[in-house]
Amino acid sequence: MANIDVVDLNGKKVGSFELAEEVFGSINEALLWEAVKHYRSAHRAGTHATKNKKLVSGAGKKLWKQKGTGRARVGSIRSPLWRHGGTVHGPQPRSYDYQFPRKKLQGALRSALASKLADGKLTVVESFEVKEAKTKAFRAALDKLNVEKTALLVDSAKQSKSLQLSSRNLKGVELVAGNQVHPYHLLRYDRAIFSLPAIEKLQATLKGAASRKAEVA
Repeated sequence: MANIDVVDLNGKKVGSFELAEEVFGSINEALLWEAVKHYRSAHRAGTHATKNKKLVSGAGKKLWKQKGTGRARVGSIRSPLWRHGGTVHGPQPRSYDYQFPRKKLQGALRSALASKLADGKLTVVESFEVKEAKTKAFRAALDKLNVEKTALLVDSAKQSKSLQLSSRNLKGVELVAGNQVHPYHLLRYDRAIFSLPAIEKLQATLKGAASRKAEVA
């Protein structure tokens, strides 16, 4: 597999990183669609609610006697057949989350990374270390990395406070840990910028999972 340049925050090449064929080799669009669908379903609020017969206002007294009036029999003013009555089988608060196999999620993550590489939207920086927590200075660094639209910053799990403060107020920029990155994140943002330690660890994890899958097959 080809190598990718490793640059500093000034955009200057300082090394290279070898990409694994098992991770960046192929793109499975169907798997990407499944992963994005699961992610969005899990984040749905699910707070929709309607009032059934027991929740709408109104007395429970029978309006008139069962027989002899010539009118249709009715037991309650809250009947679903009446105006302002209860709703039958209406939506109730619920969770839209469901189980998604870990192997499928890892496969989708490999496809998302391969897609970013194929589009030329993947960048690897030596480190995100900044001297001081200045949003303006960090924005200038992103400009040197050719970030014209939105960007996803992926760093190691232990992120510096300066990096968090520098990036949190930038519109269209999100910072996530390498062990929390999701295919949805990679597809949502125009550019993906990984720190070298983060891409090394993520590639090792996905490569190991791919190797185990091949052995089972």
